[in-house]
Amino acid sequence: MIKRNLWKLVLSFAIVAWAVATLYPLNDRPFAEYAKASSTAKSAEFAALIKEATDRTAAQSASGQAPSVFVALKQIARERKLDLAQFFPDINLGDVKNLEKRNSLLLDELLRLSKGKLQLGLDLKGGVAFTLEVDEAAAAATTSEGEREEKLAKAIDIIGNRINAFGVAEPIIRPVGKNRIEVQLPSISTKDNPEVVNAVKKPARLDFRLVHPFAMPGQVQDAPAGYEVMTLENELRDGQIYSQELFVKQIPEMTGEGVDTAYPTMDEYGRFKIILRFTAEGKKSFAAVTGAIAENNQRTGRVGQLAIVLDGKLYSAPTVREEINSDSAEISGSFTQREAFDLANVLNNPLDLPLQVKEQFEVTPTLADDAISSGRLAFIISTLLTIGFVVFFYTVGGFVAAVGMGINVLVTLGVMSEFGATLSLPGIAGIVLTLAMSVDSNILIFERMREELALGKSLPTSLEAGFEKAWSAIIDSNLTTLIVAAIMIALGNGPVKGFGMTLAIGIFTTMFAAVVVSKLLLEAIILPGTIKKLPMFSVLQNTKVDFLKYAKPAFIGSWVVVLIGVVVVAYKGREIYGIDFTGGDSVSLTFAQRIDSGVLRKTADEAGFRNSSFAYVTPIGTDVSTLKVNADFDKGKDLVAALQKALPQAKFEFAGESRIGPSVGEEIQWNALLSVFWALVLIGVYVAFRFEIGYGMGAVISTIHDLLMTIGLFVLFGRQFNASMVAAILLIAGYSINDTIVVFDRIREELRLNPTLSLANVINRALNLTLSRTIITGGTTLLTAITLLVVTSGEVNDIAFTLLIGVITGTFSSLFIASPIFYWWHKGDRKHVEKHQDVKPTYEWTGASKASE
Repeated sequence: MIKRNLWKLVLSFAIVAWAVATLYPLNDRPFAEYAKASSTAKSAEFAALIKEATDRTAAQSASGQAPSVFVALKQIARERKLDLAQFFPDINLGDVKNLEKRNSLLLDELLRLSKGKLQLGLDLKGGVAFTLEVDEAAAAATTSEGEREEKLAKAIDIIGNRINAFGVAEPIIRPVGKNRIEVQLPSISTKDNPEVVNAVKKPARLDFRLVHPFAMPGQVQDAPAGYEVMTLENELRDGQIYSQELFVKQIPEMTGEGVDTAYPTMDEYGRFKIILRFTAEGKKSFAAVTGAIAENNQRTGRVGQLAIVLDGKLYSAPTVREEINSDSAEISGSFTQREAFDLANVLNNPLDLPLQVKEQFEVTPTLADDAISSGRLAFIISTLLTIGFVVFFYTVGGFVAAVGMGINVLVTLGVMSEFGATLSLPGIAGIVLTLAMSVDSNILIFERMREELALGKSLPTSLEAGFEKAWSAIIDSNLTTLIVAAIMIALGNGPVKGFGMTLAIGIFTTMFAAVVVSKLLLEAIILPGTIKKLPMFSVLQNTKVDFLKYAKPAFIGSWVVVLIGVVVVAYKGREIYGIDFTGGDSVSLTFAQRIDSGVLRKTADEAGFRNSSFAYVTPIGTDVSTLKVNADFDKGKDLVAALQKALPQAKFEFAGESRIGPSVGEEIQWNALLSVFWALVLIGVYVAFRFEIGYGMGAVISTIHDLLMTIGLFVLFGRQFNASMVAAILLIAGYSINDTIVVFDRIREELRLNPTLSLANVINRALNLTLSRTIITGGTTLLTAITLLVVTSGEVNDIAFTLLIGVITGTFSSLFIASPIFYWWHKGDRKHVEKHQDVKPTYEWTGASKASE
């Protein structure tokens, strides 16, 4: 048995060990303590440096010159030309010759290693916030207000792409007024990472400019007309910087608009450079520019140069000897790896408007301590209930499933940490709900094993047969869900793309946990005879419900509810959206007594301001905090008045007001709709190809039904959509498709096993045979959703409510929407199905058999 499963053992241990190593450390460690503990050479001397940096931080923190030990240590090393790498010989930096860059690279790596691998969101840990304002002098060319607003909206999308490439970082980015952008980044401190703001606001204007063919600074007194002096810095082999001044034409021959994409790579000497891939027009322009330089070379007898200028800095000025009709060019320079990747990132996301930093704040967690505690308690209870539920029904098998669930979560978090994921309370709720849904693969296997045991087969044979017969349903249901995830990753951005990433990761980890880990554990206890029986509690066994008999009234009734919901959504219009979608008022208040954000939220709710949020912010370099209150448009002052009346001890005073835009912009909303549309199209195609077109119609229509039903009921109960609801709605689509495919897989199988049954009898038989699995899978998710609904509040409560509706409608639609549509599509005629689907009968032995050793 061990020899047969050796590869599974090795693979399982390797993946689990990798996940554990990836997640360590769980919590941030103070930079000074971590750096001092990590020094492996001249430790006493480095400890003295850390103490000096700590003292400097304490002395200069008020002025902001050395806000942290990290910054102070970098200052000390620069002032004394001290090589910090000597204290860390195990960190290989030998290829970086420049002393200042080597120190910067080393300190950045130590800072990164001191941080926990999974960072917490703004709601749980807070972070940093800064306001970027359009440079009015540079943006003077933008004449119309409409053009200005369009470029500001584009800038928000670009900043989001820069800092949230995978959609899992959970920042908040929204317009403030007509010329500002507010950015909030979770689990980041500008005290340790002051460059983070610069990386976000770089305009990334790329120019290709001519270098004067013969005039050189120093040789002539004034720059030739139309040229300016620019300095090119080259790093020599010993790390020293060599500077060269050149006359560079002020008007570019070509701009970055001709560049399609940029990416970092290394040359033959291990130095980083940026490769630029041109568009079709960019290729023609580059050929024309270099061709003109080559012609000038022939006339003057000198070799010309083409300067590459980014944001006003001269990066390189390579010589041009002939026309270059190539689809790429490169930017060379003395880049570190991080600089190369950051530069490529901004080049791929250039800003049209120059931005200046106006304000920087440290932000406290937006959730109160009691809300965080109740959320943590809800997650623990719901997880225990899920485990208890499967253990109750499948006893020993339930414990095996629980182990698989634990490994599933561990590996999921490990993969997410590799993508720089940030865990917010709604995000954790999504993982808990996904965990409850992921047990479905185990339930499918156990239900199949139950059927095999009922036929008189031995436990080992039932184990093999159960996995074999459940495999097609598992693979088809997960592949259809993977289609949804792939479309979200390809077409979505922000939270839509992030949810797609999380969903895709969950699919693979679920498959691994169920098919590899669970089977390995079951074989380990069943094949050697450790257990002789696998008790399972029966629910809804041997039912003979005529589902198609009730299909028409159920179908009509559910679509009536959907219609009512659609009408209510249309009637309420933008009232269904929260601040995340619409924007609102943002009011700043001074205070004499700090009030817990949980008390503030409760007071606002009681006063009728449910759609509000609160956060304490502290401008960097000061100790004076203010309270930021966000409310619906034109409700900010009324909310402040209600807070002043209910909480007089706080002595709230008005300090400022602005109007904030939505953090979930129109592009994210449109991409979410586009993702759902194309996911439905591809699912229909896949199901039609894998099954038959009637199944595809049933899957698509039932999914549309579930999404509309969920949205309609959500609005009917007076709730508003916020940012987290985008992911929750998409999760419903995944659950609905998964449930439907499992039923369709059984219908397809029963058509082959029962060649004499009518189509109606086959469908009813399949629905009755999968009813136990449907109820148990739905039950595990319902328990989690109900627990979160009862214990939590805010966004998590909305997510739980959405999943509660989604699970009920998903279960209903697989019984009374998807299957009846398949039946009606074929006009109740089995022969119509057989024309389009291979349903040749299959047979199998049903007597008892002994396990093969």
